[in-house]
Amino acid sequence: MLFDTHAHLLDERFDGEREDIINALPSNGVGAYCEIGYDIKSSINATSLANKFEYVYASVGVHPHDTDSLTEDDLNTIKNLCKEEKVVAIGEIGLDYYYDNSKRENQRFWFDRQLSLAEEINIPITVHTRDAMADTIDILKCHKNAEGIIHCYSGSKESAKILLDMGFFISFAGPLTFKNASTALEVAKYVPSDRMLIETDSPYLAPVPYRGKRNEPSFVAEVAKRLSEIRGISFEEVSLLTFENAKNVYRIK
Repeated sequence: MLFDTHAHLLDERFDGEREDIINALPSNGVGAYCEIGYDIKSSINATSLANKFEYVYASVGVHPHDTDSLTEDDLNTIKNLCKEEKVVAIGEIGLDYYYDNSKRENQRFWFDRQLSLAEEINIPITVHTRDAMADTIDILKCHKNAEGIIHCYSGSKESAKILLDMGFFISFAGPLTFKNASTALEVAKYVPSDRMLIETDSPYLAPVPYRGKRNEPSFVAEVAKRLSEIRGISFEEVSLLTFENAKNVYRIK
């Protein structure tokens, strides 16, 4: 069985099909997935969805795109959601300098605040970083007790080494299957077997041979297949390793 550590099935592109897709996951080889919140509403809904399905978990938090409107009251809502048993992380949080949908100073401030909350309540984080790796690492270095996942990793091997030395897990998504994925391939060879994860980031970034289509958790098998080819191990071994790693980082017994 596979564990898709990062998906957004609450996206409107799954309206009308959501529950059918979730119900079919075990028969499609996916034993668990984590529904990722990106603002307060989606975090609340992710928690409700996780409570409805045994093999669905939730991560709650506010994406850098939405930090211009984030408040301390919202942070308290996130804190309260983290008391729910099926909530396994705070995220996705981080920095996005590619779109700059929120002011960079606000992104940095609320990334830091959400990291502090994660340390306070001792829960893992799910980190989004795009065109902001240096600042992401600098802020993470200020939070020695923070741990969790760098999702959909797109950085260099050198940055991966820094993050791994800090205790983070590296998650690979659909781009690992793309023809121009030379840097991702190098990182996939380098990451220790006990720190690698797989994800879809559904409905985004569908892997080959589904590229350009709506992504969904069952497609995580293609990421696992590519990882098995890169590392020279069986698909079954990748499945077992990444499933156990997901349970470890999310502290699922």
